[in-house]
Amino acid sequence: MQSFFETHKYLIENLQVPLRRKLMDEIDWSHRLIGIKGTRGVGKTDFLLDFAKRTYGTDKACLYVNLNNLYFTENTIISFADQFRKTGGKTLVLDQVYKYPGWSKELKYCYDNFTDLQIVFSGSTVMRLREENPHLKEIVHSYKLEGFSFREFLELKTGIDFESYSFSEILERHEEIAGDIVTKIRPLAYFDDYLKHGYYPFFLDDTHYAENLMKSLNFILEIDISFLRQIELKYLPRLRKLLNRVGGEAPFQPNVSKLSAHINTSRATVMNYLYYLRQARLVKLLYDGPEDMQKKPSLIYLHNPNLVYVIRREEPAKDVLHKTFFYNQVGCNHELTYSKIADFKVDDKDHFVICGNGDCPKYKPGVLQARDMIEIGSPGNIPLWLFGFLY
Repeated sequence: MQSFFETHKYLIENLQVPLRRKLMDEIDWSHRLIGIKGTRGVGKTDFLLDFAKRTYGTDKACLYVNLNNLYFTENTIISFADQFRKTGGKTLVLDQVYKYPGWSKELKYCYDNFTDLQIVFSGSTVMRLREENPHLKEIVHSYKLEGFSFREFLELKTGIDFESYSFSEILERHEEIAGDIVTKIRPLAYFDDYLKHGYYPFFLDDTHYAENLMKSLNFILEIDISFLRQIELKYLPRLRKLLNRVGGEAPFQPNVSKLSAHINTSRATVMNYLYYLRQARLVKLLYDGPEDMQKKPSLIYLHNPNLVYVIRREEPAKDVLHKTFFYNQVGCNHELTYSKIADFKVDDKDHFVICGNGDCPKYKPGVLQARDMIEIGSPGNIPLWLFGFLY
């Protein structure tokens, strides 16, 4: 136990988190079992450590543990948690919980029997936490950690604090909100940089961003998806080939038969692979109506603009980046579906066209425009960058 405390103390004392994530204030920390899900690379470990540092400092009432530790090959979470609480522990922070076999049943035991202990854990987005662990359904409070929003990116770059706004606030007050922001900075001066390297926190490291993102992407395919979805390694090249084809063409309307022929597998397997890529936050699937994994999506997008740059070999088209940005930022907390009269329909009511300042289509009744290269909008025309202030 002492070695874990020493590691915890070292990590807390050397933690450098330049930004308080908005999710920190949205979580109800009074619950005894809290799960933080996020794709690889968005900063789950730093988020957990930041919570521990802000709440406890180096107090031994809290302990961060990575379940990759070899200790847990011969010792259980239950015995470790019991020992921790008996020595005064109050909050146990478990990172990468899905690496431990039988983790969900042991967390359920801890919840039922150690009522004086709080457990906060992290996991992959590929985990279907509630659906595949029904015994946790009523007791776990699950949250998603996203990559940096454009707002968070601006805070890191400028040192200025900015508010986030709800979708309805942006629709109703976008001229006022944008007007206030542009008195402090010129957001468009940072927008292209965000599209290229602003979503994942490791842009803060003095290393090659695209190379790091490609490494992270491969870890997602080789470890997160293959491990959690039990895909045999001999089939991994098919999954990689599918992502490469999808990434090279997105956004596009998929022909499942052609995709299955391209990677030499069945249509059903292609549909499963697309679902896994969606769970892993590598692609987004746009449906004509409610999401239905049994039917073909109307369009496939990459999950965020940074992935467009890494997977495509040529310079991405602006309209691809802009539509991907809108889908990524708005799609965090809202349902986007296919629109027959625009690019997207948001929450089954608001139709949006995503366009540049000089290439927007003629006005259509009931269609709003999210425009690039405008700082402040006008009725029915909203700056595209402002949708990066939703979280």
